[in-house]
Amino acid sequence: MIWPFKPRFRKQIARIEITGAIAGSTRKRVLENLKEIEEKKFPALLLRIDSPGGTVGDSQEIYNALMRLRDTVKIVASFGNISASGGVYIGMGAEHIVANPGTITGSIGVILRGNNLERLLDKIGISFKVIKSGPYKDILAFDRELTEPEQTILQELIDISYQQFVETVAQARQLTVETVKEFADGRIFTGQQALALGVVDRLGTEEDARRWAAELAGLNPDKAECYTFEERKPFWMRLLPGNRTAASQLANLPLSELSSSLNQLEFELTTSGLPLWLYRP
Repeated sequence: MIWPFKPRFRKQIARIEITGAIAGSTRKRVLENLKEIEEKKFPALLLRIDSPGGTVGDSQEIYNALMRLRDTVKIVASFGNISASGGVYIGMGAEHIVANPGTITGSIGVILRGNNLERLLDKIGISFKVIKSGPYKDILAFDRELTEPEQTILQELIDISYQQFVETVAQARQLTVETVKEFADGRIFTGQQALALGVVDRLGTEEDARRWAAELAGLNPDKAECYTFEERKPFWMRLLPGNRTAASQLANLPLSELSSSLNQLEFELTTSGLPLWLYRP
């Protein structure tokens, strides 16, 4: 495909913002954006991350796409208010990372949650008849406790995912696996602490990260502009006029808060029982 304005894009910095929980919709959008950045031959990418993390597979796919893009594009990540767990993992795909001194980051680890409603179901007289092909087919079923063998299976799964996370951080930051494991116990820390640990390269703002990306790409930091790939609004939001829906007006909630709440609800419903690289306070 031939793009008519290649020279213009070659003088701009692409910008992608990753906000909220990382799941399928985020992965799809970011991968599409990265493909377009490669096709239009942007010289640099500013990756703004404001995310507590998300699903393991989606985070890995974005990271892998960033690593491929690094062959032709300079990538600098900017950690915003929070860049934790899967947000950190995605940041490892950038050549350099800038964080604010007070950025909440870290939470390197894996979590898997299930719901046990057995006692509640007993109280209201509801039970389930399950026919399964193997003893572990209904692992994490919400109507019973986990068995010890099931706990062992899930712990092994978590341990493998954790090792993948640690090895990626170690490789990206040129640290030993043992060094990373010293702080990769799920704890959170500030951007200032992250700098001391070697997780980020510099302390600074998004503007500092933009200027660094421009310098790496051989552009004038004072003149190089960002071309931001906007996140598409959900279909239901595009149909409604104005800045507020009727529901948000009735609830006296800003549209951004309503959208965030709906996105969080969708994430919780679709990721139940999945291992997550996610900071959950």
